[in-house]
Parts: sequence; structure tokens; C-alpha cells
Amino acid sequence: MWVEGYGDLPGHLVVVSGPSGSGKSTLLRRALQDPRVKARLSVSATTRPPRPGEREGIDYYFMDPDEFAAARARGEFLECAEFNQHWYGTPARPVFEAMKAGDCVVLEIEVKGALQVREKAPSALFVFIDVPRFSELERRLRARGTESEAALHRRLVRARWELEHSTWYDVRIVNDDLDQAVACLVHILAEYGHGE
Repeated sequence: MWVEGYGDLPGHLVVVSGPSGSGKSTLLRRALQDPRVKARLSVSATTRPPRPGEREGIDYYFMDPDEFAAARARGEFLECAEFNQHWYGTPARPVFEAMKAGDCVVLEIEVKGALQVREKAPSALFVFIDVPRFSELERRLRARGTESEAALHRRLVRARWELEHSTWYDVRIVNDDLDQAVACLVHILAEYGHGE
């Protein structure tokens, strides 16, 4: 369904990636609140349990592993990947329907997922959120204080891999000044979302 109809859709697709600790979620949240941005954030599916305050269909679609595997086997995800023993994926149908309606849809996904999207939707705009130094990324992750040393190590290994495999992105925003980075992302989303 996705590959056959993508080229004729009036909407736009923007993929935003960046390692944990780069600030991509904060940047996106602030940018999408700007009235100049006419874009909607896609909701991902996951097999991990909800965290406190997360809401079904708003933060994620929470699925049990068997349900996710069945949807994956049916080709219902635009992209999917496993991380920390949980699966994450972007349901294709809501993205397709939003783009069919002329909307600009933003996916906040990891580099591995972005590579899958690039194969299916090469004309999408790919934006990578970076940090000025790897040591700053580590400092931000440690400051969260939410993970064990082993989990933190896994995130740092993954972040290094993502940084090494992000050279193909169309746009790179270095998040060393939050307000500047938000302004840059707002400009990109406002321009691209209007097809200019």
C-alpha cells in the first residue's frame, strides 16, 4: 500500500532523528506548537509498557508482543526496529491517510527506522538533531538519572552508531542552543510543510 501510493500524495513527510539526549523530543514539541507549523506528529507503536502519564493513542499505541509481531508480518508498519528488548514501529495507515488529506506528517524515529523510510519514501525530508560534542550527550543522559549504568552504556553505544550513520540526512541541526535549534526546526517545518 505505502510504496504504490506515496508519490501521488499531496502531503509531505518529515523524518526527525537523533540520539537519546540530543533533545529531539523537546525540539519537536516546541516546534509543533508554533502557529507557523502546519504539521502533525505521527504516533508510534511499541511493545514496552506505558510509563507514568503516557496515554494510549497520544504518546504511543501500546501493543503486546504477539499483536505487534502479527502487524509486522502483515506489513502494517512503515518502519520498525527493536531496542532494549522492545519493538517500536510507525503504523503506515495513519501516515498514509494524513498525507492523502494533504497534511505534513512528522516521524520522530531512530536512524535504523529512518533508513527503512528512505527506501519507501525517498522524497521525504530527513532532519538529524545532533549535539555539539559526544561528551555533552553523555552528560545529558547521565543528568536524567533514569537508567542503570548498563542501560546508559547501551544508549551511548547506540548513539555513537547513530552519529556515524547519519551523514546521509538532508538537514543537520546542532542542538547547542535550544531556542536557536527550535527556530531552525520551525523554519524547516513551516517551509517544507507548505511545499515551498
